[in-house]
Amino acid sequence: MITEFLQDALFAAIAAIGFAAISDPPRKAYLYCATIAAAGHSVRFLLMHADTAGMHIVTASALAALITGTMAVLLSTRAGMPAETFLFPALLPMIPGIYAYKTFGGLILCLMHADESSFPHYFYLFAHNGMTCLFILLGMTVGATVPIFLLKRISFRATRDAAHHE
Repeated sequence: MITEFLQDALFAAIAAIGFAAISDPPRKAYLYCATIAAAGHSVRFLLMHADTAGMHIVTASALAALITGTMAVLLSTRAGMPAETFLFPALLPMIPGIYAYKTFGGLILCLMHADESSFPHYFYLFAHNGMTCLFILLGMTVGATVPIFLLKRISFRATRDAAHHE
């Protein structure tokens, strides 16, 4: 499990760097994005796969996003950049792409198999995956934004302090 944990962290860090590159942040932001993504994604991995935790992906994603958001706010003062600079690229590797893919696959199968015997099964796949995807996204949104509002002083100080040093 240690190897899987480290792989999860590494791939999340690489993905976060790629997502950050799209928005062209300052160079020093990449390290923060990678670190926060690796930590957040690893927390979700542990919460879902550890023998003692075994959480559902929705709950694990919300808690991991809360940690990701908290780290982004706390590190923003050190970096002198808004927390969102790190937060969004760090969260993107946790987006539930497979559930979104399966949701649309289930929808297409509903349309293709409209007969009464198989439609309920495909509708179940559509609804289950769609609700899982939706609630993961909602949990991540709430989890990531709560620290920004709770730690408002720290969050806003990061950019004010950086502006005064220039």
